[in-house]
Formats: sequence, structure tokens, C-alpha cells
Amino acid sequence: MKTKLDVGTVGGLFLGCCAIFGSFLLEGGQLGALMLWPAMIIVFGGTFATAMIGTPMDVLKKFFVTLRLAMFTPVFDYRGVIDTVVKFSMIARKEGLLVLEKYLVDIHDPYLHRMFRYMVDGVDITVLREISETESEYVAERHHKHISLYQRMGGYSPTMGIIGTVMGLIATLANAGEDPTQLIKHIAGAFIATLWGVFMANIVWLPIADKLRSIDEEEQVYMSLITAGVVAIQEGEIPSVIRSKLNSMLPKELQSPET
Repeated sequence: MKTKLDVGTVGGLFLGCCAIFGSFLLEGGQLGALMLWPAMIIVFGGTFATAMIGTPMDVLKKFFVTLRLAMFTPVFDYRGVIDTVVKFSMIARKEGLLVLEKYLVDIHDPYLHRMFRYMVDGVDITVLREISETESEYVAERHHKHISLYQRMGGYSPTMGIIGTVMGLIATLANAGEDPTQLIKHIAGAFIATLWGVFMANIVWLPIADKLRSIDEEEQVYMSLITAGVVAIQEGEIPSVIRSKLNSMLPKELQSPET
């Protein structure tokens, strides 16, 4: 399936960084002051450690795959599916369902190909719907596991930030007898861990979870569209009715105006 760079994800991350770190610079701060390695190690290392503890390894292995998916989102060709289904319905009405088998080689989408294959093989409509529902449920369950990973990281990250801040304050207060200027500097540094924890949770992990959830919703619509189209062909509905029915399943902005 084709993918495209998601402007919303990349643009949102860029805008979030500019807004937060830009305002810090406008207030007279320096970016170098935020790059406190002990604090960042606690936040990032601690967040990934807790994610490893609470997440199955097969899900964790695909962390960078799902991260890339949020950046380069799949393109679901709703209009192309409708056109293909209508084309097959016209052929089926003229020549019969079995003739469609020779056209299956031109179908490259795995799910669309499977559903057409079931139809050509004479699978009962009720069974076809059950197969579709089962596959849709398993796809949603698989997606939910990856979405939950980012949600958990969004919950762990601020806590790791607080831990880093507490540890920084403990170390600072342990040296309270030193130069007051240095003491104030260390206190400011201690709060950097909280900054990174909250920043990563609300600008990165939780928004990515939301993006993956929206991709899952789009795929569910895509699969429902295919199933409805294949069932309509099996039931012998006329092509114009099939097109109108499938078109009505799409979001308003994606519906064909001429239908």
C-alpha cells in the first residue's frame, strides 16, 4: 500500500518544538541549558524501561515501524475500491461471477483480493460477513496493542520526569553548604527532567497514539467498504446502486459529488 508523508504529524511536532523551545529562548534561556544528560537519561531510559516491562516483546520490536507509520501514513484509495467493485459488478451481471476469477490477477490489495476470491469460490454471504468481521476485529486488536504502547509511554514519561527532578533536588540539597549561586543553578537543572517528561508525553507519545488510532479508524472504513461492495455483487445489486451505497459510507468530504 502506498504511503505519504503526514504533514499534520511532522508539522505538529515541528510547531510544538518551536512554540515551547522558542518561547524559552525569547525569555532569555539557552537551549544548551536544556540538554542536561542525567535528566534526559532518566526520562528516556526510564520510559523505555517501563514500556519494556509492560509490553509484549513482539509489539516492542515494531516500535520504530509504528513510529514511521505515524510519519508516513498509508493512503487508502476509497474511490479506487468503489470503481473496482462497480467494474466487477458490471462484469458479473453480464458474464457471471465465475468469470471474475481471471480478473483477480489485477487486484493487488491483499484484503480486496481475498474477499473477491471468497466470492468467486462461492462462499455464502453469511460466512463472508463473518470472515470480514473476524478479520476486522483482529486487525483492530493488533492496532490497539501498538496504540496502547504509546499511551503507556505518555503516562510513564511525566512520572520519570518527576523522579529525575526529585533525584536532582536530593543531590542539590546534599550540597546546600556550597555557593548559593551554584545551588540555584542546580535547582533549575533539576526541573529540566520534569520538562522533558511532560514534553515527550504531550508533544510526542500521546499525539502519536492518537494518530495511530485515526489510521486504524480509516482502515476499518476501508475494510467495511470492500466487504459491503463484495456482498452487494453477490446479492446481484445493480452497479449504480452499489456505487451510491458505497459512496454514502465515505466521510462527506470524500464522497463523489456526481453520485
